Amino acid sequence: MTTKASATAPVLGTRALNRATLERQLLLRRAPMPAEAAVAHLVGLQAQNVKPPYYALAARLDGFTPEDLSGAMADRRVARLVTLRSTIHTHTADDCLTLRPLVQAARDRELGNFRKGLVGVDLDRLAILARELVEAEPRTMGQLREALLARWPDADPQALAVAARCRLPLVQVTPRGLWGRSGQVTLTTAEHWLGRPARPAPAPDETVLRYLAAFGPASVRDMQTWAGLTRLRDAFERLRPRLVTFRSPDGTELFDLPDAPRPDPDTPAPPRFLPEFDNLLLSHADRTRLVPPAHKGRTWSKNVAHRVLLLDGFVAGLWRTADDVLVVEPFDRLTKVRWDEVVAEGQRMLAALHPGTAYDVRQGTVRGD
Repeated sequence: MTTKASATAPVLGTRALNRATLERQLLLRRAPMPAEAAVAHLVGLQAQNVKPPYYALAARLDGFTPEDLSGAMADRRVARLVTLRSTIHTHTADDCLTLRPLVQAARDRELGNFRKGLVGVDLDRLAILARELVEAEPRTMGQLREALLARWPDADPQALAVAARCRLPLVQVTPRGLWGRSGQVTLTTAEHWLGRPARPAPAPDETVLRYLAAFGPASVRDMQTWAGLTRLRDAFERLRPRLVTFRSPDGTELFDLPDAPRPDPDTPAPPRFLPEFDNLLLSHADRTRLVPPAHKGRTWSKNVAHRVLLLDGFVAGLWRTADDVLVVEPFDRLTKVRWDEVVAEGQRMLAALHPGTAYDVRQGTVRGD
């Protein structure tokens, strides 16, 4: 349920919300920040595919190179596992061991969708057996499914694999996730991979504060969308004395940290190329602060997200790479000055990720790749 703010709370317009969010997302100017620190500040990077976290950091960090993230992953200071919204994220080791317990109740509820395939399966026993298997040796999901099916032959094989993923914090071990390396998905537990026990499920209050620092100002419903959780109102109410409140243009109550940056709405926002499924575009129930109504729905084809171009802080086009060409599809006609800015930013991004390769930047149609 969306709560309307008090009539005395200040209104933050769409551009004000846009600039505040971009500042906290390190998208108004590149931050001189190590990759691991950025992953922590952003509370993780969505990572269904290997490359998006690298593109996400190239858009946000000054001097970023792929090795900055690959090195942290190889050293087990960051890792990939299912957390927020039941999707794979790249998190710091600390967040792997704290955020996953926070969302465990949601993963348990997710199993309800597979109950018909799990009739007769002792889920506690399944979790113990799956842990023994993957901690003895990292396993692919197929190998894990086959081993569990030997114990419960009448169960649905896919449901058994989903149950293991939901009950355990399964990390994708390297070389999966490393830049320029290939490797199938093999899994072990976060505790085994990181060499530390998971912490007890925390109260959500600290995560609320971190969410606001990275995505605020925001409503309760916004954070619930980001986390894939429900019933967070109580946490916001506990924190209310430590927060400030505003109204969105439609009157929704927005919470924020008192000392968080809220730049002038006319602050320049340079072009930025974001990867598919970037958290910036998935972390609010109301996305009008980033997506103009005229472009709503244009960043998706069925269930596939396209890579997005931001202009003046808002979604304004799509992009893809093909061989040594960066193809950009602006939604609206661009002036020569604006196009030159897009070309310069695209070449800068690709030089950081693919040094030594010269890319031609062209306008064209993006179908998703």
